[in-house]
Amino acid sequence: MSLGWLVRRILLALLAALGVSVLVFTLLRLVPGDVVTQLIGLEGNVSAEQQTEMRRLFGLDQPIWMQFGTWLVALLQGDLGVSLRTDRPVFQDLLLRFPVTLQLTAMALFFAVLVGLPLGVLAALRRGQAADLLSSGFVLIGLAAPEFWLAILMILLFSLNLGWFPPNGYVSPNESVWGNLRSMFLPALALSFSLAAATTRIVRASLLDVLSQDYIRTARAKGLRAGTVVMRHALRNAMIPVVTVIGLQVGNLLGGAVIIEQLFGLPGVGRFALEGINLRDYPVVQGAVLWIAVSFVLVNVIVDVLYSVIDRRVVYS
Repeated sequence: MSLGWLVRRILLALLAALGVSVLVFTLLRLVPGDVVTQLIGLEGNVSAEQQTEMRRLFGLDQPIWMQFGTWLVALLQGDLGVSLRTDRPVFQDLLLRFPVTLQLTAMALFFAVLVGLPLGVLAALRRGQAADLLSSGFVLIGLAAPEFWLAILMILLFSLNLGWFPPNGYVSPNESVWGNLRSMFLPALALSFSLAAATTRIVRASLLDVLSQDYIRTARAKGLRAGTVVMRHALRNAMIPVVTVIGLQVGNLLGGAVIIEQLFGLPGVGRFALEGINLRDYPVVQGAVLWIAVSFVLVNVIVDVLYSVIDRRVVYS
């Protein structure tokens, strides 16, 4: 893997993230109503002159292309703007909220791999047997069941009935590490179900394909132990499609975090973006979407790099 390829890949990824932001910027302004409309609803009667002055102060009286140009110039200087509701820098709020979303996504990814990888291997090695049928049922439920529905069931069972975990709220690790893990366990578990199911399915399919290859039969004919054949020869070569699926699903985790953070009251980037949408706070929504998009495309770059680490035959130039 050359440095030039990596630089080009990152630049293309950032351009893709910028394209997403342009789309969001445009669509937000096509939605009826704006932050002034929201404020009028809270403050009561406001004259037309006052509304016009408020839109001028917020810069909403300018053409869309001029608003975008102002935002883009500020973005190139590292400024994501200021919230129209709180007057706080959006970048500062994102820095405060991103660790929550990052921890949620990382824990969900850990749970998904912890369950999906061994279950997929077991299903491939026990093809057509009870373990394979049970894993197929898990995959079907995990892919079909909505995350918010699973989250609500978990709250009812583990929080309200059993009292093992808090139903909502967030505890910072600076306050209590154990309290932080308890507050994040259920949200991460609910978010991990679909990825665990997808991982199980792709591991099973990929491993079955590799186990039918000639070099695997040769390794078995040499008298190598079954565990050695599977772990050292088969599983390593079956991991490229698995890494691809996991990398793509990270985007779904970031998207699903919006609903999960709202349900469990977590102060993450997803909930921050949802609040901005409800309040028509354009800088907040634009900054949060750009932040998520950049995170997603950078994950894809990392996945591409992992290809060459897993399989030395993959070379980028």
